[in-house]
Amino acid sequence: MGTIPRATRGRFFLNLDGAACGFLKSVEGGGIRAGVISEPSGPGEVAKKHIGPPQCEELAAELGFALPKPVVEWIRASWRFESPRKDGSVVALDPLGVARSERQFSQALLTEVTFPKLDGSSKDAAYLRIKFAPESIRSVKAGAKAPSAQPAGKFALASNFRLELDGVDCSKVSAIDSFTVKQTLATADVGERREPRREPGALEFPNLRITLAESGAQTWIDWFEDFVVKGNNDDSREKKGSIVLLAPDLTELARVSLRNVGIFALSPAPAVGDQIARVAAELYCEQMEL
Repeated sequence: MGTIPRATRGRFFLNLDGAACGFLKSVEGGGIRAGVISEPSGPGEVAKKHIGPPQCEELAAELGFALPKPVVEWIRASWRFESPRKDGSVVALDPLGVARSERQFSQALLTEVTFPKLDGSSKDAAYLRIKFAPESIRSVKAGAKAPSAQPAGKFALASNFRLELDGVDCSKVSAIDSFTVKQTLATADVGERREPRREPGALEFPNLRITLAESGAQTWIDWFEDFVVKGNNDDSREKKGSIVLLAPDLTELARVSLRNVGIFALSPAPAVGDQIARVAAELYCEQMEL
């Protein structure tokens, strides 16, 4: 596997299956560690310790919402339960933009995709965070070609978003809390391999927490009354929708389609000072698609 220094600062760009995927805001993880195993011991005896098989830590990277096609396809396929494995590398650049090191990884499974909190009052840029678990990592002399400059692509602000939900007025939605789609992993010992192979487990689509102005909440209240209080919540009453990320010029950068959405909580949101009255809705979602 090779030993891997952790790199958390500087400029980085990502390659997947030979395709350049652009610059990353940050990278972390990717170390190699072995667990420590203590053998049972009797009274007055020193416990014997030894290490287990080495395993690669997950890599986490942040990137802008002008998402490169290989990343979009990886997420789409993973969310469709196909669990594709990817080879690639993370290249670190010096302050002049020259590639100085490269960490190559193989057979990586996507384990988490995290969307930032979207808030109409925010002035921050929005970044997608992905985590992936490779079977092996090694540090090599930089061999990938480094772009001479960052392309002037479109970016997303945390305030530029839109929620769409069938039959519900979303015009007063002010925030959507951060949410993460998770792929659990199982470990399987394969033949004579020293390192156990990681296999995909359950795919978990998260609940959503939506904040909106109380003045625009009547359709939400009606939905909650029907779906939760009256119990009309079979599959035919669930909704479809989308979360849309927008560029500063309001063109669409990314869309997360929501399927089989139900509401399960609706309550007043905490108020600060003279802030307008808001309510918070909590929704489940059976499946998402990028």
